Amino acid sequence: MESLGLHTVCRNAKCPNMFECYSQGTATFLILGHVCTRNCAFCNITPGLPEPLDMDEPRRVGQAAKTLGLKHVVITSVTRDDLPDGGSAHFAAVIRAVREACKDGAPSIEVLIPDFKGSPSALQAVLDAAPEIINHNVETAPAHYGRIRPQADYAQSLELLRRVRQAGGVPKSGLMVGLGETDEEVRWVLKDLAAAGCRIATVGQYMRPSRNHPPVERYVHPDVFEQYALWGREAGLEFVFSAPLVRSSYNAGRVFEELGRKG
Repeated sequence: MESLGLHTVCRNAKCPNMFECYSQGTATFLILGHVCTRNCAFCNITPGLPEPLDMDEPRRVGQAAKTLGLKHVVITSVTRDDLPDGGSAHFAAVIRAVREACKDGAPSIEVLIPDFKGSPSALQAVLDAAPEIINHNVETAPAHYGRIRPQADYAQSLELLRRVRQAGGVPKSGLMVGLGETDEEVRWVLKDLAAAGCRIATVGQYMRPSRNHPPVERYVHPDVFEQYALWGREAGLEFVFSAPLVRSSYNAGRVFEELGRKG
């Protein structure tokens, strides 16, 4: 990763599972730079004015996927509201580059995308590249967006997931707990995700990246996480991964294998 000048969300977001995943030879590529145009309260990625697009990045991601011999490639990005298409064409270029580099054993590809400001054409560019899974996280319950995710829109995120499902894609989403939400709010988010056609959901414990971030308002007991998973399956979600250290890309390859077994 370092020799190719690539970034991972694992390191940039201070994921608690980073060393476990690295030891297994898996990582989530972070494309479109490492500076985000948004400033979500929970996130450790640097906000500000991003650098121009690195047009050679798709080739290097493809090379990394081939060198590592990856069977499942996860690609995410910073949010690039400064770009007319939000970076969707770059996402598509990376997907194509990974498949081209690994054509003798092309891996499955999962993308974790921003909302592209609700642009149908931007989302279509990613859909046209045909990744196996399209993930977009709602992150928290809608009542907390103003404080935690002020530049996003809950209904817009649900609409994105709905469009992915309508287009025949596999939508996935996730949220954190410990940011002031109630268990009942979590239940309603899971119901909303199921109603939007989401097939996979992740629920994990928010952990404060630094003292400059919002404090953790509660640590949810593991038994309650199991209850969240039950609620999600009752709502109609096919796969719900819910535990304190679950993150949206954690064990993503295993999730895809499970999906394949279910057809």
